[in-house]
Amino acid sequence: MRLFASVDLPNDLAEPVADLQDEFADASGLEFTDPAQAHVTMKFLGDVDEDRLPALERALGAAVADAAVDPFTVRYGGLGVFPSLEYISVVWLGVADGGEELTRLHEAIEDRTTAMGFDPDDHDFTPHVTLARMTHAGGKELVQELVEEREPAIGEARVDEVRLTESTLTDEGPVYSTVASFPLE
Repeated sequence: MRLFASVDLPNDLAEPVADLQDEFADASGLEFTDPAQAHVTMKFLGDVDEDRLPALERALGAAVADAAVDPFTVRYGGLGVFPSLEYISVVWLGVADGGEELTRLHEAIEDRTTAMGFDPDDHDFTPHVTLARMTHAGGKELVQELVEEREPAIGEARVDEVRLTESTLTDEGPVYSTVASFPLE
């Protein structure tokens, strides 16, 4: 199973995410994510043997408890890229409010999953929603211009759980399904 922990955006933010992606439509080289599957990845776990699932679910439940984060509101806004404006591989929507809580959740998840033997992240955590991946630099200048000039506000959403999500790769792109949910208390 190809798994990651996530905070998913609600369905009512799919359209504003799609509208934002439309602003990048003329930038060649971008592969857009499905706005109906928009999420903040808390931890990418990769391929996981199904027999590890019960222990992983226990660890994620414990991590959410460790973080001691009450349900909170995230306001999504702003744009950014990874790794830099000179070399763009990912275009993302940022988190204007709620980043501190997301970071606390991420750190607790990171601690529990690395203790289980999962690879630690090799980069600092930046809460974000991936809008597109850049496959070639044809539209780089347009992306740079939009990222530097636009400060979109997409909306806000209440976060009351972290999900363990399975990603099934298909010819049409990844399909996500929730394996387990861990409520914030």
